[in-house]
Amino acid sequence: MKYYSTKNKTLRKSFREAVMEGLPADNGLYMPEFIPQLSKDYFDKIQGKSIHEIAFDVLRPFVGEDLDDAQLKGVIQKTFSFDFPVKKIEENKYALELFHGPSYAFKDVGATFLALCLEEFYKDKDEKCTILVATSGDTGGAVAAAFSKVENIEVVILYPSDKVSELQEKQLTTFDKNVKALEIEGDFDDCQQLVKQAFLDGDLRRKLNISSANSINVARFLPQMVYYFTPFIKFGNAPLNFAVPSGNYGNLTAGLIAQKMGLHVKQFIAGANRNDVVPRFLSSGKYEPKATIQTISNAMDVGNPSNFQRMMDLFSEDEIREKVKGFAFSDEATLEIMKKVFKENDYLLDPHGAVGYLALTEFMKSSVGTGIVMETAHPCKFMDVVKNITSDDIYPEGAKELMQKEKKSVKMKVDYEVFKEFLVG
Repeated sequence: MKYYSTKNKTLRKSFREAVMEGLPADNGLYMPEFIPQLSKDYFDKIQGKSIHEIAFDVLRPFVGEDLDDAQLKGVIQKTFSFDFPVKKIEENKYALELFHGPSYAFKDVGATFLALCLEEFYKDKDEKCTILVATSGDTGGAVAAAFSKVENIEVVILYPSDKVSELQEKQLTTFDKNVKALEIEGDFDDCQQLVKQAFLDGDLRRKLNISSANSINVARFLPQMVYYFTPFIKFGNAPLNFAVPSGNYGNLTAGLIAQKMGLHVKQFIAGANRNDVVPRFLSSGKYEPKATIQTISNAMDVGNPSNFQRMMDLFSEDEIREKVKGFAFSDEATLEIMKKVFKENDYLLDPHGAVGYLALTEFMKSSVGTGIVMETAHPCKFMDVVKNITSDDIYPEGAKELMQKEKKSVKMKVDYEVFKEFLVG
C-alpha cells in the first residue's frame, strides 16, 4: 500500500514514510492509494470473530510491508486492550462506548496504535522523533497516555488555554519525561495552525524529526475504522445507522473508509455543535469555515476541520451529501437531552455523545432502522456540565488519582517564531 497527498495524487509514500512524516510537504493529507475490499462472506461470518481478528483483517492491507504479521498483531493486541460495549438507550437506539481506555476517550485507540507504530519504526534508529499535536480536549490526553510509555519519542501538546475541562487539562499536563504541554492563548484552530506551520517549515524539519499525532496522521484515523465493525458482532450483518459527534471529522472519515471496504452502513449522521461548517455544507453545498465558537462539547470546537479534505477525496460532493446527513445543536439543546435521557432511560451521556444522540433522533424522525451513537468520551471528563444532571460520583478510580496531580504547562501566545524557538531549544 502506498499513500498520496490530497493535493498531489502522483506522490507515493509507504505507510512508514506517511506515518513518520505526518503531513505532506504540500499541506495536503495522506490517503491510501486504494481502499481494499472485504468479501460479503466476511460480513456474513462477522459474529464469530473477535475484535483482534477484525482489526488485523481491516488494517493488514493498509500497513503494507512496513509491519510484518507478528508486529501488527502485537500492536493490535496492545491497542485494542479494553472493551467497546454496546449499551441500549431506548428502542432502536444504542450507544457504542468508546471511552474505556486510559484517557477515557475514543482517541485512545488511534493514539496507541500510532505510538506503537512509531516505536517499531524508531527502535533501531539513533535519532529521536518529536510528536506535535494540537488538541481541543481529548486528543492530547490520549496521546500523552500512549506516548509516555514509548522510547525515542518526545511529545509536545498544544491546547487552548481555559477551553478544556479540568480533567482534560490534568491528562495533558501531569506527565514527566517525554511529554510537554503548551497552553496556547487562543483557540483550537490557532493550535492546529501552529502545528501545520511547523510541518511546512523546511528549516525546522532539517533540524528535527517531527510527526503528528492528530487525525491528520494516517496511523491515527485508520485504526478507528475498527470501531464501526464492533456493533455488527452483536447485531449481525443488518445495515446500521451511525451518529458520529464530529469536530475534526477523523472519526467520521474512518467510518466512510470502513463503509467503502464493504461494511453495511445505512447512513452516517454527523452531529455538530455551533461549529457547524460541515452540516452547513451538507445542506447548502458551500464550505465556509468560520472562527471557532466555544461550547460545552469542547472537543468538537473546530471551525475548519482538517479531515474535510479526506472526505472530499473519498467521494464527490453529491456522494458525500448523500452518505452523510448533518445536524447542529446548541448548548441548551445538548444539556436538555442529557437531562432527558438520564431521567427517562437512566443513561448518562457526555456532551459529545448527547450531540450525537440529538442528531440520531432528528434523523430517525424520517427513517427506520437501528441507530448507533458513537459515545466518544466518559462523562467524568465534563463534570462542570454533568453536575447539572447528577450529583453521583462517576469518577473512575484512575481519574480521581489524576485530579490530585500537579499541573505542569508552559503558557504561550499564538506566535510561530516563539513556538519554533521552543521546539529547537
